[in-house]
Formats: sequence, C-alpha cells, structure tokens
Amino acid sequence: MSVSALPSSATRAAEPLALYIHWPFCVSKCPYCDFNSHVRDQVDTDAWRGALLTDMAHEAALTRGRRVTSIFFGGGTPSLMPPALVADLIAAADRHWGLSADVEITLEANPNSVEAARFADLGAAGVNRVSLGLQALDDEALQFLGRAHGVDEGLAALATAQRVFDRVSFDLIYARPGQSEADWEAELARALGYGTGHLSLYQLTIEPGTRFATLVAQGKLTPADPDHGATLYELTQAMTGAEGIPAYEISNHARPGQESRHNLTYWRYGDYIGIGPGAHGRRTGQATMRHKKPENWMSAVARNGHGAQSEEPLAGEDRAREALLMGLRLGEGVDLDRIAALSGLSAPQLVDERAIAQLIDIGLLHRQGPRLQVAAAGMLLLDAILPEIVTV
Repeated sequence: MSVSALPSSATRAAEPLALYIHWPFCVSKCPYCDFNSHVRDQVDTDAWRGALLTDMAHEAALTRGRRVTSIFFGGGTPSLMPPALVADLIAAADRHWGLSADVEITLEANPNSVEAARFADLGAAGVNRVSLGLQALDDEALQFLGRAHGVDEGLAALATAQRVFDRVSFDLIYARPGQSEADWEAELARALGYGTGHLSLYQLTIEPGTRFATLVAQGKLTPADPDHGATLYELTQAMTGAEGIPAYEISNHARPGQESRHNLTYWRYGDYIGIGPGAHGRRTGQATMRHKKPENWMSAVARNGHGAQSEEPLAGEDRAREALLMGLRLGEGVDLDRIAALSGLSAPQLVDERAIAQLIDIGLLHRQGPRLQVAAAGMLLLDAILPEIVTV
C-alpha cells in the first residue's frame, strides 16, 4: 500500500499485518531501561512455546486472510531464545497468515559472545535482520549503562551478525553525562565506519521507575543539559546525512531501502499483532494489551486461551490522534486525507490550521497539499509542536 492511499474500513481489513513477539527475559536489568524485561533464574522453554503459540492462534483467528509482512522479536532479550523456538514461531505465523515473499524478520540481540554463537542458528531459523544493542563504543560508558559486554566483544558480535544476516542495525545511546561534542563526533564516526544499513541513535532519557531515575532524584546523577543534547542531535543529523544514512524517523537512520519495515508499520499506523507479556497491538480498530508480568500472562493464556488483558475499540478521535503522533515522527510526515479516512473525521477536525501556518512561517513545518511534515529544525521541538497542532 502506498503511504498516501486512503484505506476504508473494508480495504483496511485486507491490508497486511506486522507481528510483534515479546520475550521478556534478560540476564540483568539495565539502569536506563523501562521496557517490560524481567530476570528469572530458569525459564521453561516448552511451556513458553505452548503459550506463545496459543496466544498467536487467538490473534490469527481474528485476522484471517491477511498476510504478515514483518515479524519482530523484541524484549527483554530475544537472542536468549532457543533458535528452535524462534523457528517454531515463524513457522506458525506462516501457517496462520502466510508470510510475504520478502518478509522482514527482525530479532533484537545483545552483542556478547554467548548470544553471537547462536546467530547462525537464528539465521537458519528464518531471522534475516538483527538489531544489536551495542549502546556505546566506549568501555567506561558501557559499564555506566550497565551493559554486560565490552567494546571488543560487541564489535566481534557485530562482525558475526554482518556475516550471517542480510540486514544489520545497531543502537547507540548518546548525550550521556560528561560526553563532549568531540567525544560523540569520534564515536559516531567510528560507528558509521562499520557500514551497516541502519542505525538507531537515541539520546539518553531518564525514564520513571528506572535505576537512573532514582540516582537523579538522589542527586547522584546529572543528566546532560538539553542545549548540549540539541547540539549533539544536530551533529548527528549532519554526520549521518553526509554518509548517506539520513534520519527517516526522529532517532532512526537508514540507507535507502534499509528502513525497518516493521517499525514503519507502527509509525504509518498500520495494523500489527502483539503477543507475549506486555505486548500491545492495533488491529481491526481495536487496541490490544497483554498482561505485563510473565507469570500473569502465562496464567491468562492457560485460563482464557490468550494473554490479553484488554481489547478495546478505538474511537475515531483516538485513531486520528495516534496516527498523527506516530506519523509526525517520520521524515515523510503524514497524509491528513489518509488519517481522515481511517478515522472517519474530516481533515479540519484533526489539526489546528492557524498553528500550522505559524509554524510553517518560522520554518518548523512543511505542507504540500494534504501532506504535513515536521522540518528538520522542528524535530528538536517535536514534543512542544505536537500539542500545538494536534487537536483531536
């Protein structure tokens, strides 16, 4: 489907799907992480296989006739999954929906030697894209971030991934306390030298409930100054653009054709299935949410035949708001006519035209017909811009 296509409720039911599978387990909890991850001494793989397959079958029964174009194994640390389990889940998705010929199957992985040893088997299981959590190219920074790997081990895992998988991405966290502009410039230049087709470059944010948030509250950790973060962001855009790997989303960069198709489904407000603890989904006009705690999710699957905590219909205003908030993160922006069609609202109900005109005048937005884009200069101010222009 083209980005500008106008999906009616009938045609939307025939659109392809993305599938997200959550594996919630980690070896340890990183101090910056607010994802649904848990440390457990033991995991009963057979029990988890059965529960994930059951949860998937429940969703498949509600979305028959739709083809899956991407699968994303997220976490947690899904590279801890036995490759045979990954293969079983991919095969089940193919049986339920059918996989597109060019299906993108991504797995998040920690870049340590133990997990890298599984890469060949994961590739044989069907994974064709890996996202590595390198997070930094500095050993002191990795220790600060609570990572279990060192730089050399991480780069060895990257080299293995590039040999095994068709497509490789890795994450870096910048704007770390004490990181200078020169530090980040050197680190990013090194990262760009590895030639991957995709990079996810995130500024360190202090999320509520994390260990870092506790340290900030205790006065033991001082986050980077926002102005300094803005300087590093602008440097990031300049360097990645010059290397032919520009931002296509506020924190994600790709060479042409190497964008994450799975994440584009989210940002373009397509339908996606979410299974496993804490997974969210959007399908057939409903928002789905799984039980978050692994044990609660397992109990729900055993009791109900699925792990859903809630399945709620989304009003047109909710669909429009979500589509705007997600889509305006993208460099391509949003098609207001498309959002009006999928929400049942008129375009003037979606946005504040006066605010848009003012922001266009000062170079923070672009408008061409129904397409609205946040300018490069506006991405730094996205959190302030969105409440000004989104009226649903």
